[in-house]
Amino acid sequence: MFAAVDLGSNSFRLHVGMHDGETMRIVKTARDPIRLAAGLDGKGCLTEQAMRSALESLTRFKTLLAGYPLTAVKVVATNTLRIAKNVAVFLPAAERAIGYPIEIISGEEEGRLIYMGVANTLGLAGESRLVLDIGGGSTELILGRGAEIARVESFSVGTVKQSLVFFPGGTIDAASFDAAILSARSYFEDAAPPYRPQHWSTAYGSSGTIRAIHDAISRNALGDGTLSAKSLEALKARLVQYGHTSRIALAGMKPDRAVVMVGGLAILIALMQELGIKALVPIEAGLRMGLLWELQLRATKRDRREQSVRDFLQRFRADEGRAGLVANAASAIYEQLKPAGDSYGRHLYWSGLLHEVGLAVSQSGYHKHAAYLIENADLPGFTTREQRVMSTLILAQKGNLRKINDALGDPDFAKAVLALRLAVLFMHARIDVDADAMRVRMKSRIELEVRRDMVAHHPTLSYSMQKERECWEEVKVDFSIKTSV
Repeated sequence: MFAAVDLGSNSFRLHVGMHDGETMRIVKTARDPIRLAAGLDGKGCLTEQAMRSALESLTRFKTLLAGYPLTAVKVVATNTLRIAKNVAVFLPAAERAIGYPIEIISGEEEGRLIYMGVANTLGLAGESRLVLDIGGGSTELILGRGAEIARVESFSVGTVKQSLVFFPGGTIDAASFDAAILSARSYFEDAAPPYRPQHWSTAYGSSGTIRAIHDAISRNALGDGTLSAKSLEALKARLVQYGHTSRIALAGMKPDRAVVMVGGLAILIALMQELGIKALVPIEAGLRMGLLWELQLRATKRDRREQSVRDFLQRFRADEGRAGLVANAASAIYEQLKPAGDSYGRHLYWSGLLHEVGLAVSQSGYHKHAAYLIENADLPGFTTREQRVMSTLILAQKGNLRKINDALGDPDFAKAVLALRLAVLFMHARIDVDADAMRVRMKSRIELEVRRDMVAHHPTLSYSMQKERECWEEVKVDFSIKTSV
């Protein structure tokens, strides 16, 4: 049993799901319409009230999650926490409130997860499709065929901001609606060509906003009852007639939905016009369903991060033989160091594979280029935090350690750094790392023992190990080296 929590710009939402052998069955869902995006002040910071409301919601979610025997839980945050200037203040309190790590995902990763949820819900392996998701703070467009994604983009236009800017105080009129639509079109016009109908057979709308718009159209017999241009215009006309969000009286529409409905409708009309979409199919799937499928895949050892790393290696034409030697050696050394947990094991292995991708930029300072690429690249399956961990490990693979001195306060991370540095050192000396060749321990100090014949056969090894000892002693870590028979 898995749980997926989506800290969106409009609502915090939760799914608890169970894979029954074929499909993902939802056993519990919850939603808190806290409108986090509306809680950003003029400086782009979350207000005290917004943070307080969010923490109260997360505390409720923690209680709810405690009632299920969960195998894994994934909590992600989207656009508002991507852009909030004081997110570093809010995040630790939020993680304490819900009891799990919170990963702030990129817009592209959000789009990929949305598509994963839609694709696994639909099946239809050969169908070419466009998926639209209009959220509180951003809008994602994803083009794919079956389970494969061809293109994904995220646009910083969402329902909350569009409603606040163009319908202040809840007032609705035709001129404001037209301005909101034109504004939204400006976000999509340059990117539109690859998403036009000649590139797909069916367009789907996956967000709660799109489903709510469809529900309002179908239950109130507006237009032709479907998500067509005609129906959207009929809903727009009806909302203009109401004149204010407080006076909206549409069957099936919850009061908290009405506030963001107008902004969402403006964005959806803009997308239909700009992309040339004639009709959209609403689907009960998206980010949370994608997260549940992601957890299911990881539980069955089919982790898409593995493919991301392999693809990145090939894109930058790294030497896969050298990469594999370093990754395997680093993992073996890390195991010898006996870390307290398993937080860094896989990330260390991936960092070993990726440690030389910076050579595609320059021989000089390649570790710095690699670190920059990994932190800023679009790596499907990885969170921002994971990429930062790998970036830091790769930056620390050589040279002085003062640049990551603060990170070395985590004993397991320090062991991962040592493992990668030694793996790179031995690879350059053309030494195969095995249990008989060396012993290493790291507690309050580092103790490295290597065979005497290994030093004799590799003349540069003594020099390299001495330089390594000096690097660690610069950050106040004693490093002793001895040889054995």
